[in-house]
Amino acid sequence: MNPSIKKLAQIAEKETRTVIGLMSGTSLDGLDIALCEVEGSGPETKVSLLKFVTKPYHKNDREKLRKVTSVDQVSLRDLCYVHTWLGQLHADMIVEALFEWGIKPEKVDCIGSHGQTIYHLPNRDLNGEETPLNSTFQVGDGDHIAVNTGILTISDFRQKHTAFGGEGAPMAPLVDEWLFTDKKEHRILLNIGGIANYTFMPAADVKDLKKFSTDTGPGNTLMDAVMKSRFDKPFDKGGKIAASGNVIKPLLIKMLEDDWFKSEDEKSTGPEYFNLKWIKEKEELAGFSGSDISDKDMVATVTELTARTIAQNIQHHIPENLPVMIYPSGGGAHNRFLMDRISHYLDEADVCEFSELGFSADVKEAVIFAVLANETVTGSGFNIHTKYGSEQNIHFGKISFPV
Repeated sequence: MNPSIKKLAQIAEKETRTVIGLMSGTSLDGLDIALCEVEGSGPETKVSLLKFVTKPYHKNDREKLRKVTSVDQVSLRDLCYVHTWLGQLHADMIVEALFEWGIKPEKVDCIGSHGQTIYHLPNRDLNGEETPLNSTFQVGDGDHIAVNTGILTISDFRQKHTAFGGEGAPMAPLVDEWLFTDKKEHRILLNIGGIANYTFMPAADVKDLKKFSTDTGPGNTLMDAVMKSRFDKPFDKGGKIAASGNVIKPLLIKMLEDDWFKSEDEKSTGPEYFNLKWIKEKEELAGFSGSDISDKDMVATVTELTARTIAQNIQHHIPENLPVMIYPSGGGAHNRFLMDRISHYLDEADVCEFSELGFSADVKEAVIFAVLANETVTGSGFNIHTKYGSEQNIHFGKISFPV
């Protein structure tokens, strides 16, 4: 037997596994590294967070990634290089973190790597131009992570989801149900990364409500893009600039009229759709040019768009007057002004600290990929509706051995 296969089988048979989960989002701020102890599999999965760190990308790293991320045209030379370079960079960051924690790589059973999404293309965005397919593309090669850390690595999780007819996003709801369902409490796990999404998880003791998850539209992506282009800052810290501006209502109305927001289905999107070009198109429809709207008013307007679209989607899909607890995570959870605007629209819901569920909001996405990797190694998989009209248990990710 291939000794790597034999070792994989031994890892699968362990009662608990030490798993590293990796997450790098569309903000391109750095790599989240979560060292977890994972017990069991499936709905019985239990996770203990052992260590967590975010290794920031340097300015040059971010520029390399921006050249190939969410752009319609890219140099194949740059793309080829970045795929390998990022795998090696992530490996270096993992080795550095383990050294800082005093943990030897051989003590880690496996790594679950999300990689860096550089393009997300659901079928609805093809406009009938091509054969209908959902597609998504992540870089940061798993083999390079495995070889340079010496740790079994599972990566490229989203491809199996699209192969069975899904959109490859959001992935978190697959794990949310296992880790965070409560017997009595109706919960919304709201993640505000570059794109905002949520999972509604009804109380387990209530049988007539169903789980629902979807992207709601822009999270931080438009706010960050405006901050970068107009203030040369990566984000609006605490929402202070948005709070100092005024919402331009005619522009907000044109934004809200976009067809993307009208679909009631579970869906996904990315900065390929919601970007500065999209804002400019809405400005023109509203009769403005870029110079007509002040910098702070534009930040205020796109912040209000994020708050309004999150709230409206939740209000549409969650039964009226149902007592719901909202647990926000992602970078947007730190934007106090944004969270206040969301609470304004969802005044009947209670917004709670994510830490009440066991660990901080910042670590959640990395933990998700640790659990996805654990399930691939030892579990029965995730039950999903496939494009063939059936339900099937699916395992996600590609396995890379260190040798």
